[in-house]
Amino acid sequence: MNKGRLGILVGGGPAPGINGVIAAATIEGINQGYEVIGFRDGFKWLAQGEVQYCRPLSIRDVKDIHLRGGSILGTARTNPTKSAEQMNNIFSVFEKLGITALVTIGGDDTAFSASVVAKQSLGKIRVAHVPKTIDNDLPLPGSTPTFGFETARHYGVHLVRNLAEDARTTSRWYLIISMGRAAGHLALGIAKAAAATLAIIPEEFHGRQVTVDEVCDIIIGSIVKRRAEGSQYGIVILAEGLIEAMGEKGLVEALPEGQIERFGKVVYDEHGHLHLGEIEFGRLMKELLNQRLEKLGIKMTFIDKDLGYELRCADPIPFDAEYTRDLGYAAVKFLLSPESEKYGAIISFVNGKMNPLPFDKMLDPKTGRMQNRKVNVDGEAYECACAYMIRLERDDFENAKQLSKLAAVVSMTPEQFRGRFGYLVGVK
Repeated sequence: MNKGRLGILVGGGPAPGINGVIAAATIEGINQGYEVIGFRDGFKWLAQGEVQYCRPLSIRDVKDIHLRGGSILGTARTNPTKSAEQMNNIFSVFEKLGITALVTIGGDDTAFSASVVAKQSLGKIRVAHVPKTIDNDLPLPGSTPTFGFETARHYGVHLVRNLAEDARTTSRWYLIISMGRAAGHLALGIAKAAAATLAIIPEEFHGRQVTVDEVCDIIIGSIVKRRAEGSQYGIVILAEGLIEAMGEKGLVEALPEGQIERFGKVVYDEHGHLHLGEIEFGRLMKELLNQRLEKLGIKMTFIDKDLGYELRCADPIPFDAEYTRDLGYAAVKFLLSPESEKYGAIISFVNGKMNPLPFDKMLDPKTGRMQNRKVNVDGEAYECACAYMIRLERDDFENAKQLSKLAAVVSMTPEQFRGRFGYLVGVK
């Protein structure tokens, strides 16, 4: 009956539902004959060869944790794959503890580390990876979400609705920066469900260079249009991925020489990602918008607010509580299957059925990462989102009465307004 020892670890940023995967994998692992060992802080201590940062997990330890946010095993962003010594340390610990199977929980960086463990163990350690991120940007089949996304969006909507009421009450605008490094799913999902005034995501620029000036003009266009309709307040949600889309060069060029340091440091993490949390993007954009609005004769109050850390350790909503139980159960089921002898895999579901995705097919061998799942800006779902946003449209420039109304807000002639903002909608 004893099938050896199953290790469980968590990497990357927190996401609602991690404990649900840990609980389900632990319970099913024990039921199937494994002893279960939980490793603290992802690969951090394993990479240093430390044995003491682990604990045996029993059903009693995990039976009540699936509705709790956070991670009882913690998490870390350690990338051990760049060091042969660190990888050797990991295998040394696994050998000492008798680890024969491994469940990793994390994003694409953790998935890559897990794939290296699977490959270098030469079949001695079976590996299943459960994908998680509130960004929803991993390429799972169809429209299957990553766990944690629905909970993050749920609580994000509540927060934005509260801020919208504050904006309405105080006649001000909120500039909200939503987490979402590589894709705008969370920013758009929150904005759409909360009926925000405007959302701007990297995908809407169709891969071309994103500039600070253009993003500022889109927001200013929304403000002008709202004022023309008699409204003095609004909510703008920006995906933090716009920072990377603008790039270090774009951000530096938007500010006077040497001023970027006022808004944080340009830092890259172990996986080569720009450390977005180090840059006060909201404050930067607020200052630039105020400068531009003042030149247009508009005085108003902007409040910048980052949204993301409040969401990552929230208690999972029923969707994610159920979903993560499926994923943890399926991870162990895959580890017990003949297929796990042949390859390590990312666990997903299609129409309620487990669909293991081999690492070799999901990870780019050059980058070690999965291809990011972007928002489909050519589909009706995004079309609907835009239809309910307040932003400048081609009709605003083709309707003479509307154009005059908009131009009057900033004391311009219709021709001047067209020359200044028409490029946003392809009008010259």
